[in-house]
Amino acid sequence: METTDKKTIKGGEFLITETNYQDVFIPEEFDEEQQMIAQTCRDFLSAEVYPNLDRIDTQEEGLMPSLMDKAGELGLLGVSIPEEYGGFGKNFNTSMLVADVIGAGHSFAVALSAHTGIGTLPILYYGNAEQKEKYIPKLGTGEWKAAYCLTEPNSGSDANSGKTKAKLADDGQHYLITGQKMWITNGGFADIFIVFAKIDDDANLTAFIVERGFGGITMNPEEHKMGIKGSSTRQVFFNDCPVPVKNMLSDRQNGFKIAVNILNIGRIKLAAAAIGASKSVIDTAINYANERLQFDRPISKYGAIRYKLAEMAAKVYAVESANYRAGQNIDDAYDALVAAGMDASKAKLKSTEQFAVECAILKVWGSEVLDYVVDEGVQIYGGMGFSAEAPMDRAYRDARINRIFEGTNEINRLLTVDMMLKRAMKGELDLMTPATAVAAELMSIPDFGEEDDALFAAEKKIIKNLKKATLMVAGAAVQKLMMSLSKEQEILMNIADMASYVYVAESAMLRTEKLVQLRGEAACEGQLNLMRIYFVEAVDALQKAGKEALWAFAEGDEQRMMMVGLRRFTKMEAFNVKAVRQQVAQQLIAANKYCY
Repeated sequence: METTDKKTIKGGEFLITETNYQDVFIPEEFDEEQQMIAQTCRDFLSAEVYPNLDRIDTQEEGLMPSLMDKAGELGLLGVSIPEEYGGFGKNFNTSMLVADVIGAGHSFAVALSAHTGIGTLPILYYGNAEQKEKYIPKLGTGEWKAAYCLTEPNSGSDANSGKTKAKLADDGQHYLITGQKMWITNGGFADIFIVFAKIDDDANLTAFIVERGFGGITMNPEEHKMGIKGSSTRQVFFNDCPVPVKNMLSDRQNGFKIAVNILNIGRIKLAAAAIGASKSVIDTAINYANERLQFDRPISKYGAIRYKLAEMAAKVYAVESANYRAGQNIDDAYDALVAAGMDASKAKLKSTEQFAVECAILKVWGSEVLDYVVDEGVQIYGGMGFSAEAPMDRAYRDARINRIFEGTNEINRLLTVDMMLKRAMKGELDLMTPATAVAAELMSIPDFGEEDDALFAAEKKIIKNLKKATLMVAGAAVQKLMMSLSKEQEILMNIADMASYVYVAESAMLRTEKLVQLRGEAACEGQLNLMRIYFVEAVDALQKAGKEALWAFAEGDEQRMMMVGLRRFTKMEAFNVKAVRQQVAQQLIAANKYCY
């Protein structure tokens, strides 16, 4: 397929089109320079973070800022920053790779991601030339640390309802900001705050760049949290904080748009970080399983433990595949927009916004895979897993925040469907034509043609049918519930899960197909097995979500007909998944680490 064709892919389009494996990026394709950046990240964690985890969690004075300084010296804070501002100017998928590796760094990962993401990107993407010149170079080196002040005591998911106010001072040169912000990551040591406030009686938020030295800023003590204890989290109070008029970021009342667009980036980066953390936990769990003896045998020799290791690995492999597929889509969209003449900063935002559906899906899937992995990690450790002296304690507690960060998983599930339906209503995404075709297919005789025994033929058929199942349920829900669908959150979450399983399972298949083309089938036995394990989960879970949705809104003959269709579209030939899991586990155990 030509490059120009590749760039026409739209966000959310995965549900109605067939993707060629040649058009996806897989992590095995990172070049030597990107691998060197990743290795720098690993070396930094090994030298600076892992030996100091307890000190970090006690929030030893000055430790986290000093780690940020060291990361800045290595260029880890400037990977996405253009070279003109002293950064490396790397593409989106390279920044995803950094988030992935650093994701294993517990509280440090949170501090770094908040600084490089929601703290820096609003200025990089929305700032004017003067603002970028002043702030970006120092943020890129870590000389200045950044925080993001959006959430308030009574405005969480409904961010635009914030009460923080900004009024023009008598001198006409400053806005005076007054209000309270909470859960502010890096709040205790940040030099720069991205603050959202409403000017006078405006309906929408405006964003401001606020320096700690402006005055009028006070803070509560550090929050005591369940996990990520080393991450500075403060309530920040602004009391007539004088902010120069020139420090307004972008246009008046454009703050909510800034917040939403920056969160898209935060969501997919969180997914990358969650997968990096998951791989680290799997490594630790395998090491322990190989060392821990019961009945004179390492527990890694027992089937129940091997089941856990294989399931953990399959989930990680699938979501990692989806992460870099979406990251490349964003890079391709950016290249196309710049080639068409769009300003680079605007193109960065537009390309990520285009794939906001995928960002929401991955945020949910990445955080929930990490939750699964740490929970099973504790279980593999047994009693030691519950000890604060063992490594699973910190991993388990630190993981939990990710289902809340960057919009709760419930909100992101609702957003997934809402964004797709809105794009369909705007004519950007034709969901109704394929949904109507699926409805017509339900009335036809099933095709019992000969089975294709080519490699991936069965998986491609499954993916095609899972898309049909999702379109059938979503299309029927829209038709039946109309305007009331937006209030049916459980049904919307069912549909979101169906679409998400389609995306992640297809991504795992495309990655594996590309690997087989590059390395040959024999060399990819492990990846083929991981893909097949994940397909079992995807098919079963998608059928369950579809069934629950249909039972909720369909009745009588309509329900019976669609249930027949759902069973038809979620059919999977039997195979010995237990044997496949054992093979995967044996590879992991032999390598003594996550080896895919």
